[in-house]
Amino acid sequence: MAKQKKQQYEGIVYSTDSSFSYEENLESEQDTLPNKQQKLKVLLDRKSRKGKVVTIVEGFIGKDADFQNLAKLLKQKCGVGGSAKDGEILIQGDFKQKVFDILSAEGYGVKQVGG
Repeated sequence: MAKQKKQQYEGIVYSTDSSFSYEENLESEQDTLPNKQQKLKVLLDRKSRKGKVVTIVEGFIGKDADFQNLAKLLKQKCGVGGSAKDGEILIQGDFKQKVFDILSAEGYGVKQVGG
């Protein structure tokens, strides 16, 4: 219980103001933008993955449920595994062109980054 309370008021040490009230910064989820207004970037990455290639999709703006559904769609269409966290969708393998084509067919604004 004490740990939850500590994390709740993190950053405030002490206040002598009698009218002080702590304002919580609750992050509200953004509404999901329409597909055409999304500006997604598709790129390949090898860093910190023991030389294995990963296709990354970043730039999605919207609710977490819609983000997870998009990740699931891409993983199913490519027939591989992956993950979706921290605003990035990771697809195992070099599927840069295939992911670009899938997202374009779904109506997303997509851009390929890198060579």
